Amino acid sequence: MTYITSVERIGIKKGIEQGIEKGIEQGRQQGIREGLLDGIELGLELKFGSAGLRLLPEIGEIEDVDVLRQVHAGIRTSAEIEELRLIYRRA
Repeated sequence: MTYITSVERIGIKKGIEQGIEKGIEQGRQQGIREGLLDGIELGLELKFGSAGLRLLPEIGEIEDVDVLRQVHAGIRTSAEIEELRLIYRRA
């Protein structure tokens, strides 16, 4: 068995803690992203019908939660699908 110094133990412990924190944050972001996508899908269907739902493949590729929030909010204010498209294409 290899001897591990106290400095190495501290480094390993910090690395594990950082890994756990990063995993929790990624899980939280993924949950937020999925919730936003569900809301966007519903909004697109209600406001623009099947034409709006055709945007989902494009919007589904967006990883940035802030951009998805802008799209979600933009559904209310956009009168046309192209207006909504501009929101995420500019970002």
